[in-house]
Amino acid sequence: MTRKLLLSLSMLLTGLSAHADGFLGIDHRLNFDNSGIWSRSNQKNLEMGSAAVVLGGALWEGNDTRLGKTFWKSTESMLMGDVLAQAGKLVFRRQRPIDGNDPNAWFQSASNKSFPSGEVTHITAIVTPFIAEYGQDHPAVWALAALPLYDGMARMKSQAHWQTDVLAGMALGVGTGLYAGQEKHNWLVQALPGGMRIGYKKSF
Repeated sequence: MTRKLLLSLSMLLTGLSAHADGFLGIDHRLNFDNSGIWSRSNQKNLEMGSAAVVLGGALWEGNDTRLGKTFWKSTESMLMGDVLAQAGKLVFRRQRPIDGNDPNAWFQSASNKSFPSGEVTHITAIVTPFIAEYGQDHPAVWALAALPLYDGMARMKSQAHWQTDVLAGMALGVGTGLYAGQEKHNWLVQALPGGMRIGYKKSF
């Protein structure tokens, strides 16, 4: 699964220009586009909406069903991914494309937070547990991989991230998704009161 997701994203992102640079040699600033499907409002809607869906689904379904367990795994993956991505930004302090056309500008001021892409990490961490759980039984679930692909392209068109920022965000999201998918790592569910694990739908 990891290889399929990364290959899909790599194919989308590596339309190289003559001025590509960065540590993988693929980073270049795209022409700015904040219109239509690529608008910042759509990006934020995806980020906030996806978080609401997985958390709401987890609370509604509980941890007694296959779907409910997957919602909880997705929620845990999302939280881990968000924290790790923010930690990476604080460490690497890479300059965003919009702030300077230099993909090699690492360890700059604390305001530089390009690497990795937090929003791509976020959505990838959310969809990975669903793909891992249902991908073999229901191949259509693989369509969820389109969300990280869209978000990665949108973030680059906003000149908020380089190609390697997006690839790193996706790799991080896949990693947290696979980690959270293991039963022994369900720390969030184990920490919750029993009532929340049961799911609100059983109250109706």
